[in-house]
Amino acid sequence: MAKFNSPQRYTTGLAAAAFSILALAGCASASTGQSSGSPGNTPVNAFEHVHGLGADPLTGNTYAATHHGVWLIPTGPLPDTYLEGTPRGPGVEPVQIARLAQDTMGFTVAAPGHLLASGHPSPGQQTDLNLPNLGLISSTDGAESWTALSLEGETDFHDLVAVPLDETLRIYGYDAGAGTILVSDDSGATWSNGAVLALRDLTASPSRPDRVFATTADGLAMSVDVGRTFRLVAGAPALLLVDAVDDAAGGGLVGIDASGAVWSEDGTSGTWTRGGTTNGPPEAFAFVGGSSPWILVADASGIAASDDYGVTWTELVSMAD
Repeated sequence: MAKFNSPQRYTTGLAAAAFSILALAGCASASTGQSSGSPGNTPVNAFEHVHGLGADPLTGNTYAATHHGVWLIPTGPLPDTYLEGTPRGPGVEPVQIARLAQDTMGFTVAAPGHLLASGHPSPGQQTDLNLPNLGLISSTDGAESWTALSLEGETDFHDLVAVPLDETLRIYGYDAGAGTILVSDDSGATWSNGAVLALRDLTASPSRPDRVFATTADGLAMSVDVGRTFRLVAGAPALLLVDAVDDAAGGGLVGIDASGAVWSEDGTSGTWTRGGTTNGPPEAFAFVGGSSPWILVADASGIAASDDYGVTWTELVSMAD
C-alpha cells in the first residue's frame, strides 16, 4: 500500500456541509430487519457511507461500520497479514462480515475483543426486535454475530464511547432522535440521561472516565460531570470529529475539522498543533493507540491511515471509480 504526502491524498472530495446538518445527518430507519441472519434484498457488496472506524488490539482486525453492515478492512500500520494470513496488497478489498447488512450508525471497539454498535436492522431480514432501532448491540466474535443488550426498538445511537470502570464499562451514547446523551455505568444494561446537546461526535478518556468531549456547532465542548453539563473548551480548534489519545501515547485529544485538517492536543500543556490534511471533509475518524499510535479517516474517496497525524497517509480502501 503506497504511502504518500497528504496534499496528494485525494483527487475528488465532498463539498463541505454546514455543521448543523452534519450533526444531525443519518440514514433513514429500516422498516424490517434484524442484527443477524441472511441479508435479504440488501446488496452484500455495498461498501458505502462509513459511520464508524475502529481497530481491535486483541485480534488486529480493523473495522469500518457502514450503511450496510460492519466490514473488515485491509490495514497498513498493523502486521502484514489480512484475513487469516492472506498477504495484503492493492487488490485486497473490504469484506462484509458474515453478510450482515444492518445500518450500523454507532460503533466502537469497547474493549479488546468486544464491539458495540447501534443503528437500524437490514431491510428484508426476519426479526424479533421491536423496530425500527437496534438499541445497543454487542459482539464478542468480531462482528460475526450480535446480541441485543438494551433499548432495542427504542434508540438509535449515532455515537458510542466506552471507557473502563473498576469492574464494568461506562458507555456514553448519543441518542440522535432525542438529541440526548445517555450514560450507562453497567456495560449498557441500564441508562441515565445526560445533557441535551446538538453534537456531531463524542469521546472520553479511558483514564478520566467522568470527562467527556463533544464537537458542536459552537466549538469543542467538555463535561466533567459524566455528560450532565458542558462548557466550551477555550483555544480548541473547530473540530468535526474527535477522539481521545491514550496515556501511552501522551494523552490529550486528536481530531479533524470539517475541511479535513488533523489537530492534536498536547496532553500536558493543552496546546493544539495542526498536522496534515485529508483534503476533504471526513465521514468517520478514529485514533488507534498503543506503542505505535495511528489514526484512521474515512471520506467519500475511501479510508486511509496515518502514523504522523496526517502528514503522510497509507490508503487502505479506495472508493475511486
